[in-house]
Amino acid sequence: MLRFTALGLLLLALMLPTGFAAAVDPREFLGVDIWVKPLKFELAIATYVLTLAFFARFVPAEVRAKRWYRTYIGAVVAAAVLEIIWIGGAAALGTASHFNESVIGVVIYAVMGAGAVLLTSASTVYAVQIARNTKPEIGSALKEALVLGLALVLPLTLLSAGTMSSMDGHWIGGQPSDAGGMALMGWARDGGDLRVSHFFATHAMHFIPAFGLVSATFFGAENRLPVRIFGLLFTAFVLYTFVQALMGQPFLAMVG
Repeated sequence: MLRFTALGLLLLALMLPTGFAAAVDPREFLGVDIWVKPLKFELAIATYVLTLAFFARFVPAEVRAKRWYRTYIGAVVAAAVLEIIWIGGAAALGTASHFNESVIGVVIYAVMGAGAVLLTSASTVYAVQIARNTKPEIGSALKEALVLGLALVLPLTLLSAGTMSSMDGHWIGGQPSDAGGMALMGWARDGGDLRVSHFFATHAMHFIPAFGLVSATFFGAENRLPVRIFGLLFTAFVLYTFVQALMGQPFLAMVG
C-alpha cells in the first residue's frame, strides 16, 4: 500500500525537525519537553501505517483495486495527517492537544476523536478482508494471528481511549505530570495511567502476529489453537492493565 508507506516514511522523516525543535526549545508542558508528545505520535502513527502497509499484501488484490477501498484508505491517511498537524501545532503554540478545555480545544478534540476512530478502524477493515482471503499464501496459524491481532485493536483501544476521553486526563491518582514517569514511555509510577492499556491495545496487531510466527514454527503452521490461547491471554492482560489503572495503581511502581 503506497499511501500508507509514503505516510509512514514521511512521519519518520518529520521526527528529525521535531527532534531538533525539542533540542532547541526549552519550553515544557506537564513537566516534560513540549515536543515529546509530537515525537511519540509521529513514531506511533508511522509504526501503525507501515505495519498496515506490510499487511496489505494479505488483503485480496481485487479488494485493493476497488474504489471504496482506495477512498477509505485516503480518508484514513487524511485523518492521520490532521492528527499530526494538530498535535504539532498545539506544541508550537505551547498548549494542550488533548484535554484542552478552551472552546476551540474542545471542538478540535471532538474532531480528533472521530479522526482517531477512523484511523484505528483500518485495523478492523484489514482483519475482515484478510479473514475473507481464501488464498493468503500463509498457514492457518499465522492467518489467525493476523486477523485476531488486527481485530482486537479497535475494541480494546476504544475501551482505553474512550475512558480517557471521558476524564480530565490519563492519570488516576498520583501527580498529574509526566516528569516522574517511566523512561521512554512516560507512564506514571505513582498512580494509575490509562496510557498503559492504550499502548498494549494498539499493539495487539504486533504482539499477536509475532506470536503467530513463533507458534507456526514450534506448533505447526496449521495449528491455530496456540494463537487463540495467546489472544485470550493478551486480551486479559490488556484488561488487567486497564483495571489496574482505574484502581490508581501504577503499571510499574516507583523504586526507592
